[in-house]
Amino acid sequence: MPRLTLRQLDILEAVARCGSFSRASEALHLTQPAVSMQIKQLEESLGLPLFEQIGKKIHLTEAGREALETSRAVNRELANLEHALGELQGLKGGTLTVSVVSSASYLGARLIAAFRQIHPDVRVSLNAVNRETLLRHLAENSIDLALMGRPPDGHDLQARAFLENPLVVIAALSHPLAGMKDIPLQRLAEEPFVGREPGSGTRTAVQKYFEENDLTLEVAMEMNKNEAIKQAVEAGLGVGVVSLHGELAKRDLRILDVQGFPLLRQWYLVQRQGKRLSAAAQAFALFVLNEAARIARVEVI
Repeated sequence: MPRLTLRQLDILEAVARCGSFSRASEALHLTQPAVSMQIKQLEESLGLPLFEQIGKKIHLTEAGREALETSRAVNRELANLEHALGELQGLKGGTLTVSVVSSASYLGARLIAAFRQIHPDVRVSLNAVNRETLLRHLAENSIDLALMGRPPDGHDLQARAFLENPLVVIAALSHPLAGMKDIPLQRLAEEPFVGREPGSGTRTAVQKYFEENDLTLEVAMEMNKNEAIKQAVEAGLGVGVVSLHGELAKRDLRILDVQGFPLLRQWYLVQRQGKRLSAAAQAFALFVLNEAARIARVEVI
């Protein structure tokens, strides 16, 4: 019986994550026949089918779910080994992988830049993604740390608040509300709103605030990136809510003086519960907790 390989387990994880052989082949930069062959060989090694097709979709069998959980456990142990070896080497030549929600991409880039001034030999990978993808990165143990709003309960995560995150309302400089003071929330509700996709931290916070005031948030346009929201607002397509820690200065934007704003939330440094951090990841975590407030000073527009 041929022995299974780490490559086969990686392909199993990709097919399970993507939900199809074709999408997994694209993600892995392999041909679809190559992916299918690797899964077939893995099934032959284990003696059981790992996927079943129901209608047009494929699903993991019970054996497939067991194999996937084992694959993730193997990857966690390999990551722990890499981190342990990194500790023996110290920070010189260490690696660090961080994912940030897209609303924190500007803040994350500034923190990484400042960190590398102190530790220039650390190799850093920074991913700006939406909240759903970031939670998947944590679940898959494919990153060291994450920067995000408060994570949901029940995901086996450790979260430490490190910085206040004020959410502000922005509009184009030419917008009729741009020069007004103490704008009622009811008046803001009358404006076209350019917002994030459902499920994003910013969208959830703003919707909750509107509901608490017996108002409905009517989203005229949805964007999956904060940069797209700022561009749409600059173009006069509506008002939006973004983090004050985004890049707002030197743009044709104005922060509106709206009752109840800024909405004060928190940024969190997040990792898997019980994850063993490398020396580089430990140093970055300590750096964020101690230095973020100084580095995140913003230029108010």
